Amino acid sequence: MQIEERLVGEVMILDLKGKITLNEGDEVLKDKINSLILQERKRILLNLADVPYIDSAGLGEIVRTYTTVSRQGGQLKLVNLTKRITELLMITKLLTVFETFDEEQDALKSFS
Repeated sequence: MQIEERLVGEVMILDLKGKITLNEGDEVLKDKINSLILQERKRILLNLADVPYIDSAGLGEIVRTYTTVSRQGGQLKLVNLTKRITELLMITKLLTVFETFDEEQDALKSFS
């Protein structure tokens, strides 16, 4: 998995590309989030448009990321979920935990 960073105002957008799976993307995401927290970047938007698949380890890492950011007083939100990822979050009841958006502009406006 690859992660590209974009800073828009106070919000760090992470464009994720590739699968988030055990030993393939979960550690990459964990390291990136820990790095951002150390830099005091606590408003984070995960763009999942180019993520075709998330396994249980990947999902666990997204939940851990959300918890880590929240405990630091930050906000983590999701944008551009694929149909498959939306269904996964619905089945696991995590859709109620995360703030999700279809459009990046709407997500950016929601950070306050």
